[in-house]
Amino acid sequence: MVGGLSEKQQRILAFIRRFLEDNGYPPSIRDIQAGCAVSSTSVVDYNLKLLEKKGLLHRKREVSRGIGLVGSPAAVYLPIPIIGRIAAGKPIPVPESDVWDSTAAAETIAVPRDLTRGLDGVYALRVKGKSMVDALIDDGDIVLLQHVSVVENGETAAVWLRAEKEATLKRVYVEGERVRLQPANSQMPPFYTTVDNVAIQGRVIAVLRQLA
Repeated sequence: MVGGLSEKQQRILAFIRRFLEDNGYPPSIRDIQAGCAVSSTSVVDYNLKLLEKKGLLHRKREVSRGIGLVGSPAAVYLPIPIIGRIAAGKPIPVPESDVWDSTAAAETIAVPRDLTRGLDGVYALRVKGKSMVDALIDDGDIVLLQHVSVVENGETAAVWLRAEKEATLKRVYVEGERVRLQPANSQMPPFYTTVDNVAIQGRVIAVLRQLA
């Protein structure tokens, strides 16, 4: 034991520091469990509480990944609402309405201020499916989006399909009177629809990957 910390607590602190340096955002409890070979998330939580009591880290329990090391400014991290899931495969329905309400989110995630690029209207969605894997967006990832209604050709966006009442995550190309929603997966064909059937809900600005 060094400095009043158990070997496990030292390992957890070192993992958090390395994760922050490598990714630019805090690890989740499951990330720590996997990265430190801890038996359960409850054991991770117990040790985090002890580290917090010793003044070595701070936590925002109301947000996912709300862990920070003492000495790094807390203002660096912003709470971003996670407002649902979106398909990176075939379109799937989104909850309630064709306009997502980020203020009604039940879950948030702490992300570095730099990752939001100083943009307003940033929200997050969990990805389901593998149609965007060649753009490094995989099943289980979290994407950060800026709420906009127009994107440039080739940008990756959350798209609401009015007739189908479904949403999908694709690269968007306007081609005359039709829109091509292009997956980033060589095994999957594009999806075509009409311009008036498409409502852009946001453009992707960053991707957060969950460790297995």
